[in-house]
Amino acid sequence: MAEEQDDAQKTEEPTPKKLREAREKGEAAKSQEVNHWFMILAFAAVVGIFGAWMAGSVAESLTVLLERPHAFDLTHDGSRQVLIDILGQIAMALLVPVLVILAAALGAGLMQTGFIVSVEPLKPKLSKISLIEGFKRQFSSRTLMEFAKGLLKISLVGGVVVVALWPKRDQLNELAEMEMLVLLEVLQDTALRVLIATLAMMTVIAALDFAFQRYQHTKKLRMTRQEVKDEFKQTEGDPMVKARLRQIRQERARGRMMAAVPSADVVITNPTHFAVALKYDMDSMTAPVVVAKGVDHLALKIREVAEEHDIPRVENRPLARALHDSVDLDQEIPPEHYRAVAEIIGYVMRLKRGRRR
Repeated sequence: MAEEQDDAQKTEEPTPKKLREAREKGEAAKSQEVNHWFMILAFAAVVGIFGAWMAGSVAESLTVLLERPHAFDLTHDGSRQVLIDILGQIAMALLVPVLVILAAALGAGLMQTGFIVSVEPLKPKLSKISLIEGFKRQFSSRTLMEFAKGLLKISLVGGVVVVALWPKRDQLNELAEMEMLVLLEVLQDTALRVLIATLAMMTVIAALDFAFQRYQHTKKLRMTRQEVKDEFKQTEGDPMVKARLRQIRQERARGRMMAAVPSADVVITNPTHFAVALKYDMDSMTAPVVVAKGVDHLALKIREVAEEHDIPRVENRPLARALHDSVDLDQEIPPEHYRAVAEIIGYVMRLKRGRRR
C-alpha cells in the first residue's frame, strides 16, 4: 500500500542527472524482443547466403558415412575418431553462422543501450537471496505481464509459422523419400519461409515491446516533486543561499559605488528617479566615466552623498535616463552623448572657476 502511494507521488519525469545515474548503475531500457529480432534476421541471412554451402558440407559428411560404412574402423577407438571427424566438419560448417548470430545479438544490445560498463549489478545484495523478495519478484505484476506477453508471442508466431507451412504440407510429407541433396534444398527453402514469416511478426512485437520497455524504464525512474527540488539544491545550490549571496554581492558593489561618488565631478539627475555620477580627467581620460548610478532610493542616496561633498548636480531628464540605461559602471559614455555631457562638464568647470574666484 505504501509503495502504491509512493508511486502515485512520483509525477515528475526523471531529470538528466537521474537518467545518467541509472545508466551508471547499468540500468537502461532494453527489449529482449529486439535482440530476438536481430538474431532471427541474422539467422535468415545466414540460411539464405550460406545455406547451400552448409547443406553441402553436412551432406558430404553424412553421405560418406552412409554410402561407405565398411570403409570406417568401427571399433571403440575408431568409432570415436569417426564421430569426432564428422562433428568437427559439421562444427566448421556452422562456425560462421554462429559467429554472425552472436554478432547480431551483441549489436542489438549496443544499439539499444550503447556501451555500458558497470559493476553495480554484480554487487551482492540481500534482496537477491531473500526468499520473500524472490517470491515477490516471481509473482509481481511485471512477471505476470511478461508471462502473458510470452504466451501471446508464442501464439502469434506459431500461427504465422502454420500459415507459412500450410501450402507446403504435402511436400513435407514426402521428405523421408527424398535424396539427401534434394532434402537439404527443401529444408533450406522451408526454413527461409518460416524465418521470413517469423521475422515479419517479430518486427511488430519487437517495436511494441521496445516502446513498452522505454515507458516502464521511465516510469520506474519518475521522481516526486521533493526529489526534484532536492536534486536542484544539490546541483544548483539552495535558492535561499544563492539569493543571500547575490544580495551580499549587490550590497558590496553598492558600497563600492557609493564610495566612488565623492570623486565624481557632476551628478546628472531626473530629478528624483534617476541619478548618474560622472567623473572626467582631461589628462587621463578620453571621455567621462560613470562611477555611480541608481534609481529611486539609490538615486536619493547618490544625491545626498553628492550634496555632502559639494558635488554639482545638474537636472537633465532624458540624459540621466539614457546614461543609466545604456552605460555600465566604470564605463565611458558612448559618443552619441558626448555633446550633451560636454555642455554639462563645461558648465561645471565654469562653476568651479567662479567659486575659486
